Amino acid sequence: MSISPMLDWLRGYQKGWLRLDLVAGLTTAAVVVPKAMAYATIAGLPVEVGLYTAFVPMVIYALLGTSRPLSVSTTTTLAILTGAQLALVVPGGDPTALLTASATLAVLVGVMLILASILRLGVVASFISEPVLTGFKAGVGLVIVLDQVPKLLGIHFDKGGFVQNLLALVQHLPETSFPTLAVGVTMLVVLVGIERLAPRAPAPLVAVALGIAASWLFALQSQGVATVGHIPQGLPSFALPNLDLIAQLWPGALGIALMSFTESIASARAFAGRGEPRPQPNRELLATGLGNLVGGLFGAMPGGGGTSQTAVNRLAGARTQVAGLVTAAAAVATLMLLAPLMGLMPMATLAAVVIVYSIGLIQPAEFVAILRIRRMEFLWALAAFAGVVLLGTLKGIVVAIIASLVAISYQAAHPRLYVLGRKPGTDVFRPRSDEHPEDETVPGLLMVRPEGRIFFANAQRIGEQLWPLIDAAEPRVVVMDFSAVIDIEYSALKMLTEGEERLRERGIQLWLVALNPEALGMVQRSTLGETLGRERLFFNPRTAVEHFHA
Repeated sequence: MSISPMLDWLRGYQKGWLRLDLVAGLTTAAVVVPKAMAYATIAGLPVEVGLYTAFVPMVIYALLGTSRPLSVSTTTTLAILTGAQLALVVPGGDPTALLTASATLAVLVGVMLILASILRLGVVASFISEPVLTGFKAGVGLVIVLDQVPKLLGIHFDKGGFVQNLLALVQHLPETSFPTLAVGVTMLVVLVGIERLAPRAPAPLVAVALGIAASWLFALQSQGVATVGHIPQGLPSFALPNLDLIAQLWPGALGIALMSFTESIASARAFAGRGEPRPQPNRELLATGLGNLVGGLFGAMPGGGGTSQTAVNRLAGARTQVAGLVTAAAAVATLMLLAPLMGLMPMATLAAVVIVYSIGLIQPAEFVAILRIRRMEFLWALAAFAGVVLLGTLKGIVVAIIASLVAISYQAAHPRLYVLGRKPGTDVFRPRSDEHPEDETVPGLLMVRPEGRIFFANAQRIGEQLWPLIDAAEPRVVVMDFSAVIDIEYSALKMLTEGEERLRERGIQLWLVALNPEALGMVQRSTLGETLGRERLFFNPRTAVEHFHA
């Protein structure tokens, strides 16, 4: 791996790619720029912070990242997590304090990601299970939608938890501003219509342009429609983080860092093209970490790779990270040239953009698919969903992580044990099932196959499944096929030794089959190995059956 992945794709850059990268970068910018501004409002920050986030982290990632199509700015999930954390440390909502806290949070997230890269913790890419992530994202989507509905209606109230906000929304419905509602509904219709009828068109850009035009033509602000207001023109200035906030921010920063990397690596892997290098998790940690660190020093909020904008980038023809540099340049052009125009945009327009793209996080079909496969994992998804909605997004991350750990622990502690039969006319041994009633068994021989890692927490569970099978079959020999076992822990080996003694007392022999080299060495060095000797350790089930018949 070179010092910079950029050198890798620059060496093989083809002349014909430049036009594709330029078109893809501009097309993606049409989606990223309005959405980045909208996401900044989710976090309670000025819209220009979203533009800073679409500029600095995008450039850093293009120079250091390993995914060619990944588009890095911020996402709905990161925005709502950022907003929740900022609300804790700046409860009064002071604009200057919010900007300082946001920059500090981004720097802290960056430092955590860089440390994770140094420690080679890229394995956390698969730390949260897919069902739990489904529930978490659905909860975040619902929280975001409820957070944006008041802006769509033109009503205001003090924000609290989900239930509190829902009750307050119902209570303040009579205060709805009908001009604001008209703008919001129109924007929703425009966005949904474009997504349905012309999915390749930059729907957010069209909605923003229409909102600005309507605001100017009909003087919407004079009719009570809130607009974005003044946007500072020019490049972001250097922003020093407030080190005094670290003690308050680090727990939230840890959760944001985890979600930033999880979303980024998932998007990078999902849109990797054929023939392109696979995303390297530890390098991705470094690239997104430096993007957040440097971005925070220039006023950006925490960021990461976004699925929807990466999909647009890839579908528009992006071949290399040049497309990301073009998108970043478009964000700069917006800051330098279009800031006064963007100030005319109705807040209801941004709310509509956020709602349309946040609803996509709620996927009932995924819940149904999970339930169809396994009810337990469906319950984990519901637990993560409820954790976000009822406890808040930051605590929801903790619930999601705990649910994942419980899921892993449950599966590890409940290994499957299969009774084997031989496919007629072959040497194939497979778990017996109703689909293959013709599979052959040998009278007096019980063949079973455990799966996974056998250790102190699940060895007893294997025994609880095995002894009833032995009582029912009354075999002379029990053959345990270890071909699907990756490791045997010492406590489990001791339990296996005790089980062999119980079998021997009943006049039943234990044979072991298909142990991997490490497990075979452990058995041979143990008391069990001395008892079994070489004559009861077999290479495969076929040789065990042949020895039984002999």
